[in-house]
Amino acid sequence: MSRKQKKTLGRILLSAALLIAAWIAPIDGSWKLIAFMVPYLVVGYDVLWSAIRNILHGQIFDEQFLMAIATLGAFGVGEYPEAVAVMLFYQIGELFQSIAVGRSRRSIAALMDIRPDTATVLRDGQETVVSPEEVALGELILVKPGEKIPLDGEIMEGTTSVNTAALTGESLPVDRTVGENVVSGSVNLTGVITVRVHSVFAESTVSKILTLMEESAAKKAKVEGFITRFARVYTPCVVTGAALLALLPPLLFGGLWSEWLERALVFLVVSCPCALVVSVPLSFFGGIGGASKQGILVKGSNYMELLSKVSVAVFDKTGTLTKGEFKVSDIHPSVVDERTLLDIAAAVESFSSHPIAASIVRAHNGHIDKSRVSDVKELAGLGLSAVIDGQTVCVGNGKLMDSVHAKWHECHLPGTAVHIARNGEYLGHVIINDVVKPEAKEALTRLKALGVDKTVMLTGDRIDVAKAVQAEVCVDEVKAQLMPDQKVTAVEELLDPKATVAFIGDGINDAPVLSRADLGVAMGAMGSDAAIEAADIVLMDDKLTKLADAISIARKTMRIVKQNITFALAVKAVVLALGAMGFANMWIAVFADVGVLILAILNAMRALSLSKK
Repeated sequence: MSRKQKKTLGRILLSAALLIAAWIAPIDGSWKLIAFMVPYLVVGYDVLWSAIRNILHGQIFDEQFLMAIATLGAFGVGEYPEAVAVMLFYQIGELFQSIAVGRSRRSIAALMDIRPDTATVLRDGQETVVSPEEVALGELILVKPGEKIPLDGEIMEGTTSVNTAALTGESLPVDRTVGENVVSGSVNLTGVITVRVHSVFAESTVSKILTLMEESAAKKAKVEGFITRFARVYTPCVVTGAALLALLPPLLFGGLWSEWLERALVFLVVSCPCALVVSVPLSFFGGIGGASKQGILVKGSNYMELLSKVSVAVFDKTGTLTKGEFKVSDIHPSVVDERTLLDIAAAVESFSSHPIAASIVRAHNGHIDKSRVSDVKELAGLGLSAVIDGQTVCVGNGKLMDSVHAKWHECHLPGTAVHIARNGEYLGHVIINDVVKPEAKEALTRLKALGVDKTVMLTGDRIDVAKAVQAEVCVDEVKAQLMPDQKVTAVEELLDPKATVAFIGDGINDAPVLSRADLGVAMGAMGSDAAIEAADIVLMDDKLTKLADAISIARKTMRIVKQNITFALAVKAVVLALGAMGFANMWIAVFADVGVLILAILNAMRALSLSKK
């Protein structure tokens, strides 16, 4: 509990004690007024001062004004205990609100406590401790076990395990060694590592995530914006209604002024909209915090609301439904055996950095004698040619085979075919396929179970490859051989006022499509600047099942929001009617206002513990 909260609690307890003393004291007249005014001022002086200050600034119709006019009016009609009780319970509600908001902020702050305080930079052979902002691009930093990795970079020396829980929600550590990247905000667990910095602090993963979380509160959901606008219109209306309730019956029907004034005061206390104004944004804030615990970053409550309504899910293939890792799936020799064909292909491809070439070298998994290979040429759009043991070898696509008059043929299997010819003689081909993520089918099944009506896969790959992936992951529809601009067009064709379309991609080259869909979701985005900036929702690890978790959390958050709105409006409507008819006193009004506020806050706080379960 903060110092301010402790001070408020102390005032509440002191005021309650003074209220009880004034209640049982055998006093009357002016002394009774003074006895009750003391606890009233102890607990409510700040509310009165805020009301006066806001009036002077032209902000009349707010909750402080309602509380001030209602309680002072109660004193005016001799309802001293009720006046103090209203202010006392109002402050209890404010304390609950403060604690709830503080808990929400601390939850997110603890989760996102990933900002490193210092960095140990190696300069002229010396270790120098500086602020991460002072480390330049390309410098070497030393990270010891137990320290947060301050900046994104590549490991140059050392091997370690890294805890990425604050970024991905995944508690299991991951191993990292020389040549592999590490991202800021994760924790070095075991070994000392030397890291070459890839990005300055302002452009690092941790900095972008912290900025994202700070800005998320500014992006309000439609329902949240509606509540804000509703309160601005609602409060003046109920003040006007209370004034009419106090004046018209005595003037028109000869009712007692004191009776109708008391009814008007009850009307004012009940009408305070703080339960709605406080609990709705608090519910969204809690939902965003609960999602963050799962490694799901939501850039604002407006995106949380959209996420709960997703009915069409559009997936990029490579890097999203598949790993983006090419693998040799089949070897089909014609005039040599499989091992010889792979030896020849790997020898040539070892001179290329292309991912397909790397997959062939990995499949060879043996020593490659590069001294046998000479005169390597990269033929744009075709493949490679080289000389091995004095013989010309070509490795590439069908067009390359045609150019050397090799009698090649298409393969009946889906995938990318790499053809091999030697001195114009066709030796065979190797089939390369992108590996489908093992959880992809489960992820799409879970989306269907959540009521997502349609799933679509977009890819620039061939239709036969796309169909093979479709059969494996059970996506409803595929669109293949698409250029980047055609992917945008494909998403636009799916947009419908009655549907919410989410596009899910790896965030690296999908920025135009991410921004064109109703909701852009980037996954596997740890360390990807483009993903963090382009998407509305960021899944920090590479698990596709997190999408279903995100939708589930969003829907639970929206249920809590709707529960609070329905409950608050229903109770207030009933008590407002009872108060106007004289069946509700000030104590019932206190419950209808502060009681509803506290219950709504407690319900909103459940959003903090939301998870995929």
